[in-house]
Amino acid sequence: MIVMGLIVLVLFAAPAFVERALLQDLILILMLIGLAQCWNLLAGYAGLISVGQQAFVGVGAYGMFYVVIMMGADPLLSVLISAVFVALLSIPVGLVVFRLQGAYFAVVTWVVAEVFRLIAAIWPALGGGSGTALPRAATSEMFGLDFAAELFGARAAAAREIVIYWGALAVVVMIVVVAYLMLRSRLGLALSAIKDGEIAAESVGIDINRTKFLVYVFAAFGAGLIGALYFLQQARVSPDAAFSVMDWTAYVIFIVVIGGLGTIEGPIIGAIVFVLLRSWFSAFGPWYLMFLGLLAIVMMLFAPKGLWGMFSSATNIHLFPTRKRLERSDRD
Repeated sequence: MIVMGLIVLVLFAAPAFVERALLQDLILILMLIGLAQCWNLLAGYAGLISVGQQAFVGVGAYGMFYVVIMMGADPLLSVLISAVFVALLSIPVGLVVFRLQGAYFAVVTWVVAEVFRLIAAIWPALGGGSGTALPRAATSEMFGLDFAAELFGARAAAAREIVIYWGALAVVVMIVVVAYLMLRSRLGLALSAIKDGEIAAESVGIDINRTKFLVYVFAAFGAGLIGALYFLQQARVSPDAAFSVMDWTAYVIFIVVIGGLGTIEGPIIGAIVFVLLRSWFSAFGPWYLMFLGLLAIVMMLFAPKGLWGMFSSATNIHLFPTRKRLERSDRD
């Protein structure tokens, strides 16, 4: 954990020695790691295959815009308020979608996301189908802006990205730490039991629906945070961008599959690999999407544990061990 702490400190200081373009890539990587960790908790541990996480990303984004524009709140405070609203909204949504299982659960999560997208598209207060932009005054007076500008001698636009970068780093650290502590707790033991067999888990007194529901709400909260932060960086939101199934679910599933489902390390590796692949092959247009799909299929067929799974199996290295392991002594 000391090594992880040092890495976080280096990342915190990154704006001092990286170019602005690289900082933007780091922001994207951090946000994808956060989303992938949330989806990994759902699918890799709770067994909930959702294709509708874009619902909470979009609501988080629109919630932040509403609080900033309509209430005049600071953008960073609005990010937190919006994420709390998303978590509260996920409770009634969860009560509906949890009535279904398997493929039906996946389909209904997508339907919910489409409903939210349509609501945003007909909401005139925030621009309807064309979306809206944040007032320049709101982003120019954002909390932490002066501190970042003085610390790094940055102009307003660069200082704004530094603050958002720090926000993304804080969110990802929070998600990873909470996920790790969750998986090391009794809740994690319950999730492991559910993963091994729901009937057996229920027979020993585990409340399966309650356990999955807690993970679902936390994943929604994380997605709301990421959505609000991402569109704060963009300073503009629209229904198609905020509720994009490709950007916020398909890519995230690819990241988790490539990195390693059911591990904390996997989404981190997967997000880095995805951003690198996208920067290398995006010039090929639609062909690069076909390449990503083919790569995901190959990984699922020949390396179902993902890149991190292959590495940890070969080296027995686990940065975030979520299960206690029994070591045989030489005497045995």
